[in-house]
Amino acid sequence: MRDVALSSLQTDSQPESDAPRLNRRQAAKVRTRQKVLDAARQLFAERGYDPATIRDIAKAAGMSTGAVFANFQDKAELFEAVLASDLGRLAETMKAAAGAEGSVRARLLSALGAGYHGSLEQLPLVQAVIARSWFQPVAAEMRTRAAIKPILSIVTDTLQAGVGEGELRQDADVRLLSEMIYGAFLANYRHAAYDGWTEAQLGERMGKQVDVILAGALSRQ
Repeated sequence: MRDVALSSLQTDSQPESDAPRLNRRQAAKVRTRQKVLDAARQLFAERGYDPATIRDIAKAAGMSTGAVFANFQDKAELFEAVLASDLGRLAETMKAAAGAEGSVRARLLSALGAGYHGSLEQLPLVQAVIARSWFQPVAAEMRTRAAIKPILSIVTDTLQAGVGEGELRQDADVRLLSEMIYGAFLANYRHAAYDGWTEAQLGERMGKQVDVILAGALSRQ
């Protein structure tokens, strides 16, 4: 997930070794795009969305604003690219955490806790995501929803495994449960962004929320 442009050149069915080799010009374009993404991520994480200007991003990347616009239409598109890349890495971290041994509750909290741990050190970026989620165009919202699907799937898969293992009832509405848990997970970021909650406080709150949400779905056996 380190590079959106490079990954788009490969398909799921095509082994990495068989991927088309980039010529010098294409490779330079990929490197330039990655430098812009890295600089933008750093400034968005340090300052948030509005204070991080294209001029500042270009300067941090060591290139002109024209080079930035050659790769991204505007700052909104650049922000989306940073977010999609970060969400991809975060999903991988959360998936690994969800694979730990333990109850459904323990696996869920392990994954969600890893999500908080992997993103709270970039709090201004989190604040920017929250703020923009209320005002972004419908098309941008749909792209964001697509980017978060892998994270939502981690919650869904963990719950489905709980059904298969008999910990959750066979008639449990896994889709509804996963949406409720993920909704609570997202809502808690506001406490970190605006109330100064720590990772430990978020984890404690998330544990209570998971208990309430799963209460009616636990197997009585």
